[in-house]
Amino acid sequence: MNPFLDRERFLLELEQRIADLREASADQRVDLSSEIATLESRYHEILREVYGAPTPWQKVHMARHPNRPTSLDYINALDRFDELHGDRHIRDDPAVVGGMALLRGRAIVVIGQQRGRDTKENLQRNFGMVAPEGYRKVRRLALLGSRLGLPIVTFVDTKGADPGIASEEHAQSEAIAQCLVAFTEAKVPIVASVVGEGGSGGALALAIADHVIMLEHSTYSVASPEGCAAILWADASKAEEAAAHLKLTAQDLLGFGIVDEIISEPLGGANRDPANVVARVIERIDASLDRLERISVQTLLAQRYDKYRRIGAWQQETAPVGVRT
Repeated sequence: MNPFLDRERFLLELEQRIADLREASADQRVDLSSEIATLESRYHEILREVYGAPTPWQKVHMARHPNRPTSLDYINALDRFDELHGDRHIRDDPAVVGGMALLRGRAIVVIGQQRGRDTKENLQRNFGMVAPEGYRKVRRLALLGSRLGLPIVTFVDTKGADPGIASEEHAQSEAIAQCLVAFTEAKVPIVASVVGEGGSGGALALAIADHVIMLEHSTYSVASPEGCAAILWADASKAEEAAAHLKLTAQDLLGFGIVDEIISEPLGGANRDPANVVARVIERIDASLDRLERISVQTLLAQRYDKYRRIGAWQQETAPVGVRT
């Protein structure tokens, strides 16, 4: 049993009971204010207990919450969105949503990894795991934005790239690599937002950017905790221990210089107040583009190159005394 998930379920039950009591009080004109106040007090007490200082493993569950805003929630909050489909080779991958959009009157290209909220939608979206055709669609849109001089905005939310045999046969790694090249060379400002899970190269394919935003309880890692545990200990049940070692939280990644900005979430996660979280993310993207668009293309590309060259640097090697380099 997972105590964190058990408490989350209990919180959902309390939310429903509070809502039912309020409805009964309104319909029957019965004063249930004391009962409601007691339940609300208990609810906030558990909320603080569970989410006051979440562990990395708890943050993983928060990033995976089914009611957490998805990429489409952010995209639909833009002034306008005209979706483009297909990779011009094989098919359209529903795990990626992208096209032309307006953000506060500014024309942009927007791309996001889209997961589902229920079983049916997750099957349709392949649980947000992008196939090679999806990454070729991402590359096509990135090249389109660069050619038209439109800033690129991406939303990262995936456990990882699709691991199926068909995807490997269709050159999954090559498709991801081509995305990395396209974003690295794009002659326009790029802002990426890690809004849920950022898993492995499947996430990195959309995260090469001049400014990387990350929600407070999102995760971004070279592998999922379960995958890491299976590789290191041949035991996926050690995922919680793996999560602690992976340094996958927003706070860790800001310290490493991998992300540039953290946006706070309500107590309990973005799912507690999705509209407010979406609005603040859009506001910060807009502000980032305002700043980046004032930088020349040559300087922008140079700064992007330097940004990623610095990542992973641990210490400067020095030659031994008397040895010429």
